[in-house]
Amino acid sequence: MVPVLLSLAASACWGTADFLGGLQSKRVPVPVVLLLVEGTGLAGVLLVIAVTGESLPGLRAAILAMVAGVAGVIALGCFYRALSIGTMSIVAPISATGVALPVVVGIATGDRLSTVVAAGLAVTVLGVVLASRERHDDAERTAAGRLSIGLALVAAVGFGSYFVLSDAAADDSVLWLLALSRIIPVPALAAFAWRRAMPPPPGRATLLLVLAGTLDCGATGLYGLANTKGALSIVAVVGSLYPVMTLLLARAVLGERIRRVQQVGVAAALAGVAMIAAG
Repeated sequence: MVPVLLSLAASACWGTADFLGGLQSKRVPVPVVLLLVEGTGLAGVLLVIAVTGESLPGLRAAILAMVAGVAGVIALGCFYRALSIGTMSIVAPISATGVALPVVVGIATGDRLSTVVAAGLAVTVLGVVLASRERHDDAERTAAGRLSIGLALVAAVGFGSYFVLSDAAADDSVLWLLALSRIIPVPALAAFAWRRAMPPPPGRATLLLVLAGTLDCGATGLYGLANTKGALSIVAVVGSLYPVMTLLLARAVLGERIRRVQQVGVAAALAGVAMIAAG
């Protein structure tokens, strides 16, 4: 029961962080949103490392962590942009399909494909197709909807790349993976925002983005703790359901409604992600 509760808490934190980041991206430039979210996470992880005295990882793990971080922040930028212009209830599940990429890489390098994972991949693809069937009243909203789906798919590839690259780095140290994956993006984002004269967001927006960064970092810690206390097959499935929280918040706060065929697509995409995680 404890591992399930921990992974549920991680899932809720991830989903809430995504919603807050996407919501603020409607008002604040995405580079500034990324800077505050990633910067908060970096500060928090470095504090934990200082307290625990975690030893440095090997050179290979450090390089993989930094490359993974670049892929991750590009994916997160596309994700936030997609959330800001599209329907969150559609964008979030599509971006979560990035869990399929490590499976594809594994197959390409000789792994056997289980029946559950094969079915999960098929269900996920079907879900994405159905969820993407949006209808809008005007050309501008139609174009924005299509762009948001495209960005969500790019984000999925970026997140999947992060999973693949960070896997080996995590074996040396999860804490240093979290720190080193942010060590390049945070200064780069700060320099970009400064050169483009992007002003800091208002106080409330800053607080919400700091909260998003804290929740995102905390979710990773909760998920890691859940893995130490329970079976990965269970923890991975529960943790992969984080878009559900984003969907619930989008419906409650923004009043989002989607067509029946899209509801089926969202459910299929989430089911496919869970099946892939279970496999």
